[in-house]
Amino acid sequence: MEEENKTAITEFILIGYSGRPKTRIGMILLLITVYSVTLVGNGLIILVTTTDPRLQNPMYFFLSNLSFLDICYSTSSIPQSIANLLVDKPTMSFTMCYFQMSTGVYLAVTECFLLAIMAYDRYIAISSPLHYTLIMSKMFCILLAAGTWTSGIFLGIVPMYALPARFCGNNVIDHLTCELKAVMKLVCSDTSVSQLVTFFTAGLTLLGPFAFILFSYLRIIVAILRIHLAGGRLKAFSTCASHLTVVTIYYGTFMFSYLKPQSKSTQEADKIISAFYGVVTPMLNPLIYTLRNQEVIGALTRLVEKKGK
Repeated sequence: MEEENKTAITEFILIGYSGRPKTRIGMILLLITVYSVTLVGNGLIILVTTTDPRLQNPMYFFLSNLSFLDICYSTSSIPQSIANLLVDKPTMSFTMCYFQMSTGVYLAVTECFLLAIMAYDRYIAISSPLHYTLIMSKMFCILLAAGTWTSGIFLGIVPMYALPARFCGNNVIDHLTCELKAVMKLVCSDTSVSQLVTFFTAGLTLLGPFAFILFSYLRIIVAILRIHLAGGRLKAFSTCASHLTVVTIYYGTFMFSYLKPQSKSTQEADKIISAFYGVVTPMLNPLIYTLRNQEVIGALTRLVEKKGK
């Protein structure tokens, strides 16, 4: 017990880009730009979807939830990443590192289920347009949103703390942040059970909602094909195109990262993929929804015109 106390980890050293000053400068500029666009883009979506009377419907209610989640997601990692890049030997306390890792896992799980709920919303809107407002009532939407925000606690946080890992000796993380996979590589206790639980929960939180999304879109396609007017089909599909694009990017990178066999070393590709779904995706979401959604563009135009008067 005394020997374990001597080697217990109290802080972590993050060496993701140590010894590469030019890369660090480029990363700092990139992260500042991405974070600024993320805050402005998602902030504007929250503003127009909550204030514009024409956007007071379930689809934009869930979109505002997604934008708020993306702001939280990027804030949980980007400011700390910039701070780490400013020093040659960035360190984080054990508690702070675990908090950052837990927050990232919680928000990632929540986004998986939120995207599934958004697919369900589109399915109801297209397959049962006359009963849409009745089925997707305000109270039902609030309950669905609350369920997605709660899911991250039970499927992300609880499993992580139910099987505590023991760290000893090596405290060097080959990553820019305390990302789950990178931190778990340093565990010196038996990780067979925790790896099994992690794989199971990752499969449940990734494959479960993803399968539900695929099922919803198969039903959506069937419903669209039943629409006789070509203009009606195009309009119905355009309301789903943005969400489908976000789902493809988010789930594609996440599944590639977490459902492949894990190794003890961190590859450069792992850092890039992690940065993509944790940093780039929250920035892309508002751009995708804005560029492909005429109602959001119209709401932003009215907002600018109103401010200009």
